[in-house]
Amino acid sequence: MEFRYPNAVAETNTSYREYLTKDISDPDEGRATFEEVVGRLGNAVDAYPDWHPILTIPPNNNALNTVSIGELKVYKGIDHTVLFVRGFVTCPYSEEKANKLVDSVNTIPGLLAFRLDAPLYSDHAFPVLVEAVDVTLEADGTIRSRDALIWHTEEMLKFARGAQVAETWWNLRVSILGRPHGSRSSLLVNQHTGGHMRKILEALNNSGMYGPVKEWSLEMLSEKKRKTISETLLRAAVNNWEKGKDKLEFELRGEICTAEVRDTWDDGYELSVRVTIGGLDLSASGFYYPEKDILQTIDPNGKRLLAEKFL
Repeated sequence: MEFRYPNAVAETNTSYREYLTKDISDPDEGRATFEEVVGRLGNAVDAYPDWHPILTIPPNNNALNTVSIGELKVYKGIDHTVLFVRGFVTCPYSEEKANKLVDSVNTIPGLLAFRLDAPLYSDHAFPVLVEAVDVTLEADGTIRSRDALIWHTEEMLKFARGAQVAETWWNLRVSILGRPHGSRSSLLVNQHTGGHMRKILEALNNSGMYGPVKEWSLEMLSEKKRKTISETLLRAAVNNWEKGKDKLEFELRGEICTAEVRDTWDDGYELSVRVTIGGLDLSASGFYYPEKDILQTIDPNGKRLLAEKFL
């Protein structure tokens, strides 16, 4: 489904407002507190991009690895956490943990934490708000373009020295845009910013500094096309399969396909099927149900030009 910013805002805010208020004794007060948080931190989101200051400001012993907030020592004690564009709210059950979290975060320049007065998630929890103070929002509620582009570029350059392959926009889209997202925008960055992020990534990839480009995600193709590709490969594997032989090779549209077909439960009800071409140039998998002649596919991965041969 096409990403629509207003719909996504409504869905995430409604979902997380319900999560934080449904079990407290005064839901109306909780909803008012939630709206105050949104007014300060921006809309609720599902996941941050890798370059977000909430993730990059705290010290990280694994500086070249992507981390979540739960892996960062400065946020020790978080529990029942909801993310927003500029920061997050977390609701530990221990007041001691809540106070230690506030003290820990406030030692880090660029971050601010404080206890909330009203309950969220549970009457017995101690909500804490954590804010990345340098994150400024555009009028549309997304992160200011100039800042986001700088942080994105800094994050991309960090990986250049040890990189072996260049990742495409489609491979990295979630880690660049956050979630929920569309083809080039999200609740954290608008289309203008996302479009420039893609141009920056492609310029860096074209420079050769990361090595050869690794194609893997096929999300640039429609869901219908991805399903057709998987079904074509899986159907051919099933048609060429002989019972008792789990592994086989066959030729399809000029390509040598390697397949593995297993009777999942040894009862003939379900077959687990995986097809690969050229190592990992193209990979498709799913399940086949012989009795009803039904294929259940999983999105394929690989190189676009090769995948499109099976449409």
